[in-house]
Amino acid sequence: MADPFDFDHFVALPRLSDLRLSPDGRRLIVAVATVAPEGTRMRTALWAVDPAGVAKPRRLTRSAKGESAPAFLRDGSLVFASERADPDQKAEGQEPAGGLWLLPADGGEGRLLAAPGAGVEAVRTARERATVVFSVLLHPGAKTFDQDAEREKARKDAGVTAILYEDYPIRFWDHYLGPREVRLYAGDVETDAAEPALSGPDDLTGPSGRSLVEPTFDVAPDGGWVVTTWRRWVAGSVGDDLVRIDRGSRKTRTVLGKAPGTWHDPAISPDGRTIAVVYGTDGDPNHAATEWLRLVDAATGKARDVSRKLDRWPMTPVWAADGSAVFFTAHDDGADAVYRLDLAGERLTMLATGSSFTDLCPSPDGSAVYALRSHVDRPPHIVRLDARAADQAPVEIPSPATPAGELPRRGVLERVTATADDAVNIGSWLLRPRGANSKRPAPLVVFVHGGPVGTWSGWSWRWNANLLVERGYAVLMPDPAISLGYGQAFIDRGWGRWGDRPYTDVIAAVDAAIQRPEIDARRTALMGGSFGGYMANWVAGHTDRFKAIVTHASLWDLRPFHGTTDDGMWWEQEMGDPYTDPSRYLEHSPAAHVDAIRTPMLVVHGEKDARVPISEGLRLWTDLRRHGVAARFLYFPDENHWVLKPQNARIWYETVLGFLDEHVLAKKWVRPGLL
Repeated sequence: MADPFDFDHFVALPRLSDLRLSPDGRRLIVAVATVAPEGTRMRTALWAVDPAGVAKPRRLTRSAKGESAPAFLRDGSLVFASERADPDQKAEGQEPAGGLWLLPADGGEGRLLAAPGAGVEAVRTARERATVVFSVLLHPGAKTFDQDAEREKARKDAGVTAILYEDYPIRFWDHYLGPREVRLYAGDVETDAAEPALSGPDDLTGPSGRSLVEPTFDVAPDGGWVVTTWRRWVAGSVGDDLVRIDRGSRKTRTVLGKAPGTWHDPAISPDGRTIAVVYGTDGDPNHAATEWLRLVDAATGKARDVSRKLDRWPMTPVWAADGSAVFFTAHDDGADAVYRLDLAGERLTMLATGSSFTDLCPSPDGSAVYALRSHVDRPPHIVRLDARAADQAPVEIPSPATPAGELPRRGVLERVTATADDAVNIGSWLLRPRGANSKRPAPLVVFVHGGPVGTWSGWSWRWNANLLVERGYAVLMPDPAISLGYGQAFIDRGWGRWGDRPYTDVIAAVDAAIQRPEIDARRTALMGGSFGGYMANWVAGHTDRFKAIVTHASLWDLRPFHGTTDDGMWWEQEMGDPYTDPSRYLEHSPAAHVDAIRTPMLVVHGEKDARVPISEGLRLWTDLRRHGVAARFLYFPDENHWVLKPQNARIWYETVLGFLDEHVLAKKWVRPGLL
């Protein structure tokens, strides 16, 4: 028997992300995360991969802190972010500040280009000039990196950690905003100099307040201007405008916006004249949000919609090297599809589907598109697509990813369909043990995805079904109403009414799955995180059919949740204004049904979760115990919405699997050794 696919095997798999192609098309760069030697964090290194698949993959960077955000300059030099120490500076016992680094095209040592005190986040480069634009965090009153460092030192020396807020919101995902704010900087790299350096860099935005919370941006081919999303906070509404910043004058003007809706993932064409961007409308309690692709004249702001006949939400557009086409992905029937949109005639071609695809990299000669591909039973790996052929099978390229033949294949993955009571098809992935049959049916665990607008389309490093299959469980991953990849009408079915169609769709999917001879209908459980956790709580209050329920980072009482989550205004698009009409919040709150819960529940929550605050988990736990429900509470003081640290992920799987074994398989509860 092959080595078991246990947690040690799982956590040792290399995690690929941030695929980039050099300007000459001869080298791919990919970020590869592995467990750091101390075992308490992931560490990322940059690797070079041969697009032709001839040369072996080669590791380029190595440091204790790791590297991220790679981007190529026009000569093939590589810039990236890292917290590695500057070899030219005396350490003096200080932690190194995050910086922007350069790796020359001809090899050699990395050179530090800029060292803002709070580190470098996203990085973009120009096509025709050695211009790099990057986002950093600075104190509002600081005009230089040195002034920012002085401000931070003064606060630290005085023992001040307090933050004074004058704007909403004050948190985002896993952290409190401030006192530093995001700014965009731009500079030109002197790659031909004996000591490469970054001119400037210039502060493009100045103090931005809350306007650059997780911005997506791009830089013009000549490096002369930048386009970025610019967050708009208005009472009852939130969205992103599209803003152009001219580098010379630093003048800022809104290209599109100042109205309901949001823009994200702008990409500037190779000739600098057009911006491809995803536009999303605001939703309201009676109308779901929508998203589609727009092409915007960079000079006039005139926009035209493209590919509107495609009933899917587009993601992350990228331009062909000659500007004749735009490539993008979209969720499609439990997977992703890769599309090519030829601007002449607006002809749309689906290049591939059936897997999850990210990080599209069109080749400079127009012949190929490289991407990261994954599936429910296969982690991300690099593939090549013909840039024009429809419905093709991608070709895998040797990379640092674990080869398919070296992965244990314990499960059989199938696409299954159920029919809802309104005759709509509900798609799911079913991963079942290879040996399951009518004589030895497998117990079933149902995974409900987060979002709520989401889907199960690829490999998950957070909720991995393969680890449950190794323990003998079958895993069903349904896409109920409000899921992506099935058209706008499918989203509409569940929009703002989470306890209605999304719930009945999950149950319909389960009913269909347990009819299969390989599945044991008497032994079932359900799990969910975030919106999936909401659904787990809702299921607990509406049926006793499951032996156990695991609820992670879950919403429990929607009305108070509006005031404690990091951005309650987003939820007003679905549930309405809670100050004038809280009816939908009350109607769809799982907390209203606590007295009906009989199923044993495992509650999991992280202290640093700002999207679904710990208050939701604490209230849920209190209500369950007060009503005599058999429950346990797994609490992570150092995690947020996700459990990311390797040692904590191990505890998560040990606890979840032990809880399932106890209640589904009637085994003795085994408390994880370190808890």
